[in-house]
Amino acid sequence: MMLGALAMSAEPKKDFPAHWGQPPEIQLRDYVELPAGYGHGSSTLRNWITTNLQKDQASTGDSKPAAVLLYANDFEKAPVGAVPEDMMILGGEFAVKSSGTNQFLELPGAPLDSFAVQFGPANKDSVAVSARVFGTSKGRRAPTFGVGLGGVSGWKLQVSPGKKTIELLKDQEIMATRSYDWKSETWTQLRLEIRKVKEGAWQVEGKAWPQDETELKAKLLTFDPTEEPPSGRASILGSPFAGTPIWFDDLKVEQTK
Repeated sequence: MMLGALAMSAEPKKDFPAHWGQPPEIQLRDYVELPAGYGHGSSTLRNWITTNLQKDQASTGDSKPAAVLLYANDFEKAPVGAVPEDMMILGGEFAVKSSGTNQFLELPGAPLDSFAVQFGPANKDSVAVSARVFGTSKGRRAPTFGVGLGGVSGWKLQVSPGKKTIELLKDQEIMATRSYDWKSETWTQLRLEIRKVKEGAWQVEGKAWPQDETELKAKLLTFDPTEEPPSGRASILGSPFAGTPIWFDDLKVEQTK
């Protein structure tokens, strides 16, 4: 979104590595959480930090081959109150909304049911979907949300704060789970990938982590299916069990080889 710019308005919690150089002098007039424990600042600063973290990870020699971006949507150019035409709504009154300088896709807090949106091309393996999601608990109730690959009956990575877990599901069946301490009123990063390991063998990998931490600290789930993954579009999904809206942003679909 093109907005007024200004010099840095918030000091990071810790110093940046010297080899990153100087942070950008001109930044957008917003205030967001910064990754890797750097506190808060502008989204310009957040993007600069993320880029440098990725460069550092690649320099270790442990990084994977560069993925090919198939689809991306940060909703910054989308009309507020509507849904982008390239998306398919599977229930729910989704609409683009804004908060401060950021735009995102919102699922309202009612009705209390499960809803989804599909986007991007149809794939079945060597593909990944990622998104960041913001939710708010209310009393003991909390939203459930996730991302999916392979259409309606495909694979899903789901954060279930009520159970304090993240889960890998095939259609509606839980295939793998582990504990996860979700934080209300924060952005959570999600990534789900399906890889073809060899002929007749695949691996499904899902991970979730708070936006203010690096992906290297993500909670990881894996499962080795014996059946070929179904072909279908990527998705975001949400169940507003707390009666509060769920926000989705920075959707990506990537070909991973």
